[in-house]
Amino acid sequence: MQNQAQRLLIVDDDEMFCHVLSRALTRRGFEVMVAHDADQALSTASHFKPTMATLDLKLEHSSGLKLLPDLLSAVPDCRIVVLTGYSSIATAVEAIKLGAINYLCKPADADDVMTAFEHPDADPNVELADNPPSINRITWEHIQKVLQEHDGNISATARALGMHRRTLQRKLQKRPVRR
Repeated sequence: MQNQAQRLLIVDDDEMFCHVLSRALTRRGFEVMVAHDADQALSTASHFKPTMATLDLKLEHSSGLKLLPDLLSAVPDCRIVVLTGYSSIATAVEAIKLGAINYLCKPADADDVMTAFEHPDADPNVELADNPPSINRITWEHIQKVLQEHDGNISATARALGMHRRTLQRKLQKRPVRR
């Protein structure tokens, strides 16, 4: 891959993560710009015209999934990798359906990001888990699926799950359960 002509947009509300990733990718020859919210990302994308972008799934005031189609409309040839600390099967599937070329779980470093861009095709030899996911992980996945079905609306999701809105908010603030 020829890095000299590559322009990369990092969209993430975590300023320290952006700083570290930006620095590492700049050292590898990329021209890097950073955006911390959806409006800034769209504005930057329209004039910077990135060839690649990393997009945080959970931005402070919006969803990376909602921003993904808008970014691709602004820069149709941009290849986008979704990054998240709140991974779920439902959001991974939606990100790919919406046009992301890959989906990475945080913590991810510059090597992980580069690998995601360099190998966007499916790998039929991926290792299968020996054990089924835990009940806590299945619960997390189900909550994410229902939340996605309700367009991120916490109140509607809580009603659909038959739980109090605050209980759901507390569950969503926690990191996802490992498999």
